[in-house]
Amino acid sequence: MKIKCNYCGAMIDETEERCPNCGAPLSGANRTANEQPKTIEELKEWYVAHHLPAPEITRFFIGKDIRDPKAFGIYKNGVGDFVVYKNKANGERAIRYQGADEAYAVNELYQRLRAEIVDQKGRQPGGPSTPATPTQKKKKKKGCGCMIAIIVVFIIGAIFAIFDKTPPNGYYNYQGTQYYHQGSSWYYYDKATDDWYKSSSDIDIDEDNADQYRIYTHEGSDFESSSWYDSGSYDDDDDYDSDYDYGGSDSWDSGSTDWDSDW
Repeated sequence: MKIKCNYCGAMIDETEERCPNCGAPLSGANRTANEQPKTIEELKEWYVAHHLPAPEITRFFIGKDIRDPKAFGIYKNGVGDFVVYKNKANGERAIRYQGADEAYAVNELYQRLRAEIVDQKGRQPGGPSTPATPTQKKKKKKGCGCMIAIIVVFIIGAIFAIFDKTPPNGYYNYQGTQYYHQGSSWYYYDKATDDWYKSSSDIDIDEDNADQYRIYTHEGSDFESSSWYDSGSYDDDDDYDSDYDYGGSDSWDSGSTDWDSDW
């Protein structure tokens, strides 16, 4: 019997464990989808396991070099580099990463996909509202102070979000020194000791100029192997990872994505 691949839509034999067309696993295949994907194939598995709509709907193309406007993607080119890209609304392509590090490349698209899932879930319409009875209205009046407090907290949070210019985690080259940004801290690489240390210097890098200093290949030891690295920032347990499951009844509006920015 033929069944439909949840990733590319091809009709394939139900006895197959993977789609011969795109390499994605079938719904019945055993997979470790709650672990962070490190390869393109694992990212496909994660995508399928989290019940996401077809790539033509989400506009996330894993393992494909799509040239149409409004598309995120990752693929391996002819010279062996892994390319992570975003095609803007006007068709212009922004390269997020190009290099030999597949795990790094996959993580870039993986983090962007998870952020988009959160945004899409936040745009889902709420359930139908029930008209308030007189008793319910009285309760609302009593709870007015709480509602105002919640609104104030929300506004303050929104203001902080607007002015938060924290650059992405990753490697940077600033004034001839190699740095790694993690959370709210900067760490610098010391060539003499081949080790990383927390920096107390002022690093004039923020979200607006991050691309100017960001590097994707670095010298010396990996920051991820240092004692400073917070691996918990990237490790997903089952409960955390389940936040990115997408229900079949949820809609996905790729038109609401910011297609004019570089990423």
